[in-house]
Amino acid sequence: MLISVIYHDGKHDMVKDFILNRLIEEEKITKFRRSDGWVDIKTGPLRGMAKHRSYAGPERRTNLLKMDQILEMH
Repeated sequence: MLISVIYHDGKHDMVKDFILNRLIEEEKITKFRRSDGWVDIKTGPLRGMAKHRSYAGPERRTNLLKMDQILEMH
C-alpha cells in the first residue's frame, strides 16, 4: 500500500507502509495521510510507535505485577 507523506522541505511523496515507519522513526517527514486525514508527526497519534517513545509518568504496572504474584501464591 502506498501512503502520502510530506517531507520537511514541503515536498510530497508516496511511500510503502514499511518505509513510512522508518521515515517516522528517523524524523524525515512532517506529515502522512491516513484515510481520515493528515497526521502531524509531532502532535498526532502514531499507531505502533509507543515502543520508540519514552514515558515520563509514574510506573504503575509494577504494583499490578506484585499483586498477581501474591494471588498466585494463594
